Amino acid sequence: MSQQQQSGGSRIYLSSPHMSGKEQAYIDEAFRSNWIAPLGPHINAFEQELASYVGSRGATAVSSGTAAIHLALQLLGVGEGDQVICPSFTFIATANPIVYLGAKPLFVDSEPDTWNMSPVALERALRHASAAGRLPKAVIVVHLYGGMANMERIMEICDRYGVPVVEDAAESLGSTYRGRQSGTLGHFGIYSFNGNKIITTSGGGMLVSDHTDALERAKFLATQARDAAVHYQHSVMGYNYRMSNVLAGIGRAQLEVLDQRVQARREVYRRYEEALGKYEAIAFMPEPEGTCGNRWLTALTIKHPGAEAIIAGLLDALGEANIEARPLWKPLHLQPLFRGTTFYGHYEQGSSVCEELFRTGICLPSGSNMSPEEQDRVIAVIEDATRGLRSASTEAAS
Repeated sequence: MSQQQQSGGSRIYLSSPHMSGKEQAYIDEAFRSNWIAPLGPHINAFEQELASYVGSRGATAVSSGTAAIHLALQLLGVGEGDQVICPSFTFIATANPIVYLGAKPLFVDSEPDTWNMSPVALERALRHASAAGRLPKAVIVVHLYGGMANMERIMEICDRYGVPVVEDAAESLGSTYRGRQSGTLGHFGIYSFNGNKIITTSGGGMLVSDHTDALERAKFLATQARDAAVHYQHSVMGYNYRMSNVLAGIGRAQLEVLDQRVQARREVYRRYEEALGKYEAIAFMPEPEGTCGNRWLTALTIKHPGAEAIIAGLLDALGEANIEARPLWKPLHLQPLFRGTTFYGHYEQGSSVCEELFRTGICLPSGSNMSPEEQDRVIAVIEDATRGLRSASTEAAS
């Protein structure tokens, strides 16, 4: 018997690239015109098309979402010794650019209603910072797994303290908050086109804003900060952060099918919710009224005293069935790199929301190219692995 047969079928990935079939035409055009360098017509068109899609005045295509965050923070004047507020419940790429600039992150908890930045914890952090006479230079908000943070409340708090907001929308392109696209509610927004994102350029990112002068500065910094001179002259430090014209061509083709990808991922979520949402011990990431997430990843939690063991068993069972799944993000304030960093919880006392989510949660395969048959395989493994838990819940209810 082959390894594939032993594992129950071909590999099901968490979120694999999904090509539309149109990408090759854009790539061929770049090769025919010899625009292979990190500039060219595809770059300009991709920036314009994405800005138009999300409703921002401009966009700057860069090498990664991390690079976009780095540039946004630098444009906001973040530097050595400054502080930046950041959610703890996120991928480390959200916080690393703070450290690149010699600044210090202040981590805040999630809220139960969105799993995203807690306005309660944010306000407490800003109140303490204001009392100390040292407000942070910026607040980074993340729209986790494609679900929108409570932006109205967060923006009201940040505006009151005069602190600009950077939206890390790396996971949420195509998500909306009261009709507005994620990434367009703060001072700057960033997107990622990594291979596992809802659309991909294999690697790349985008910085968007209504502040077009700042975006021009971002382009200058992203191309090694070369001065306007015949020779190579540099007055400030820059970066090699621009996206290539070839990758921008891939992005243009991907952007054309973004709405279809969002619809497909929401349908994947719907099938999971329909099959597993009936079980009392399983709870899915909420979608508050007025928001429409792209459901980049379907994430759920187990509500049970033995949740950690159940999650570990689920990950093992899915792995044995050749299915990729992952725990929810480990909070950054628990990471060795950030040991001792200040953390503001949603609750003033007791365990934090994000620690509980990490302890009890799992991300399921959610690719837009996932077939119903593949999803049935995932659901069957989950149902089998949680059979005892569900039986106990049913007996307790009766």
